[in-house]
Amino acid sequence: MNRPHLASPIFLAVLLLSCLVHTEARSAEKLKVFLLAGQSNMVGHARAHTIATLYASDSQRDQQLARMVFGADSDISLALLNEQLQRGQKLDELTGGISGDRLKAMSAGPEKTEVEAEVKDLKDAHEAYKKKVAAACTVCERVYITSIADRNRQSGKLSIGCGADDRKIGPEYAFGLSIAEQVDGPVLIIKTSWGGKSLHYNFRPPSAGLYELSDKEKSGDRSEQIAKDAGLNYRLMNEAIREALDNLPQLHPDYHPDAGYEIAGFVWFQGFNDQFSDAFRDNYKDNMIAFINDIRKEYSTPKMPFVIGVLGTPVTAEKVAENAVSVGQRAAAKWPAFAGNVAAVESYTQYSHYSNAVFKKGWPEHYHEWDTVGSDRPYHYLGSGAFFVRLGDAFADAMVDMMND
Repeated sequence: MNRPHLASPIFLAVLLLSCLVHTEARSAEKLKVFLLAGQSNMVGHARAHTIATLYASDSQRDQQLARMVFGADSDISLALLNEQLQRGQKLDELTGGISGDRLKAMSAGPEKTEVEAEVKDLKDAHEAYKKKVAAACTVCERVYITSIADRNRQSGKLSIGCGADDRKIGPEYAFGLSIAEQVDGPVLIIKTSWGGKSLHYNFRPPSAGLYELSDKEKSGDRSEQIAKDAGLNYRLMNEAIREALDNLPQLHPDYHPDAGYEIAGFVWFQGFNDQFSDAFRDNYKDNMIAFINDIRKEYSTPKMPFVIGVLGTPVTAEKVAENAVSVGQRAAAKWPAFAGNVAAVESYTQYSHYSNAVFKKGWPEHYHEWDTVGSDRPYHYLGSGAFFVRLGDAFADAMVDMMND
């Protein structure tokens, strides 16, 4: 068999090609996949412009998070936020708030026409501010996401808009940005979330056993369907995850089949709908333990790092400690078999008291001021972007700590 001479062009070309292929295969890094799931607060109901309230804090961490979201050279600032708050206060003085009753009550004439023109200019500036802040939010080049957030489904580079609609965020946004600062290589987030779902029924894991219908459910004409749908969101979650894992080349440009992927961790943020029934509340710890065990078995990752976001809508440490769901979440994280690879992250410690102060003033009468700092009700943590950025970052920190251990 004739072989090309060592110095021949053919040999050199083959050698160069083989080196390039070998270098590419060796340099390609395994894709790290993070799974995020839960109900409406994982869906995310914070409009992106409310992230700017981080600038109102003296906390060094909040200033670092603001730089993470907006960049060190951004023109989003405390001065811009304060200017908008003054604009919002003026709007509410002129209009009477969301109802507009004060403006409506004015008699027709030159004075009302002048006020209406001023209100229009202020409202235009108000909307321009919100768009400016949202447009300034970082788009991550290394972290990609495929997300189900109720009806809003998104795939691509991590950015705002993977919350309940294309203007909103949940914890996924800052989680991904923070992970990118702490973890090397390509990252994919797979988020599956649906509002109003419980762990005891909707996300019920297989090893929790059959769902036991209440007397009222047994006596109704939908008993068979209710029994059949127990665990439906658990199944939908895994179907979506499996579909994503089967299509990794389409979901992340830096995925390399030779390097493969790993399920690097799971973040769970849920609990609100389990508060309202004794069976749902009292079984939360056991259901959570079963969920973690079943997820690890499903993806053959017996020590998968798992973060539980502890329900914190009661706001204070004392009230959260009285909440049976929060107590169950903490207890599940402390289960002896989970030592070192399951962590509970308190959400109440990330709460936006700054936004809450405006909410308590009476948000309907102070609507435009409120619309600057929050975007939803207390059960959605006021739709505060500052809260969800803090929480996502706290989730990432806890995850990285377990990964490093």
